[in-house]
Amino acid sequence: MDIERVGIVGAGQMGNGIAHVMAVAGYEVLLNDLDRDTLEAALERIGRNMERQVRKGGIAEADKDAALARITPTLELAELGGCDLVIEAATEREEVKQKIFDTLLPHLKPETILTSNTSSISITRLASRTDRPEKFMGFHFMNPVPLMQLVELIRGIATDEETFAACRAVVDRLGKTAASAEDFPAFIVNRILMPMINEAVYTLYEGVGSVQSIDQSMKLGANHPMGPLELADFIGLDTCLAIMNVLHDGLADTKYRPCPLLTKYVEAGWLGRKTGRGFYDYRGEAPVPTR
Repeated sequence: MDIERVGIVGAGQMGNGIAHVMAVAGYEVLLNDLDRDTLEAALERIGRNMERQVRKGGIAEADKDAALARITPTLELAELGGCDLVIEAATEREEVKQKIFDTLLPHLKPETILTSNTSSISITRLASRTDRPEKFMGFHFMNPVPLMQLVELIRGIATDEETFAACRAVVDRLGKTAASAEDFPAFIVNRILMPMINEAVYTLYEGVGSVQSIDQSMKLGANHPMGPLELADFIGLDTCLAIMNVLHDGLADTKYRPCPLLTKYVEAGWLGRKTGRGFYDYRGEAPVPTR
């Protein structure tokens, strides 16, 4: 199946990043969100990020202008009906995703491939609620999308080979690398990454080290580009907690129990960079540890 028109549901951090790379690769993009301000902010961010690519020599000025012209914002899910591929990139809550699919399905072409950018939720379960489980799969981009090279492709139990091949071809056209993951909770990247972050939070919770010492230890002792608590703030503590809950519930193993301190931060609304406070306070000139 030839894919030329891509619909993206959700214009937040992941959605606008996916729209960015799709447009640069030559796809016509419809970017949907419920909130007009979010859409406007997304387009501004995409423009800034593309301008940064121009300054670094990644793309030409003319390519940037053409890519921006290929992105059409819309508040109406129904307008995505003519797309060849739809990527859901909404918040990591299963009930939200299912509501989006329920609303979207009556408007889609029979051949449209439907995918989710979920980082942890069962693809088979999401697909079972649609009219096209054979044309449904996980399409998990890494954050920040324009910079990260990996895309996890996750087949549900019913996903057919044609759908997988079409999505892999999209990844190739984006110039990224596909990793095929089985449909188990959190797939590959987050199955490994999130327990590490959760253990770092436990290390803080138990007083083994401070925020700064934990992050410095992993950056200087394990050569990680970001410390685990800094990375958690970048991802969003609510997302980290949601993924840990999926792992804990899906695998029924106590080693995946979310740290109570992570839960407390989320309950306080300290979700990381996006809210100004998490394990660091970002409201001043430089981030300051909150513990």
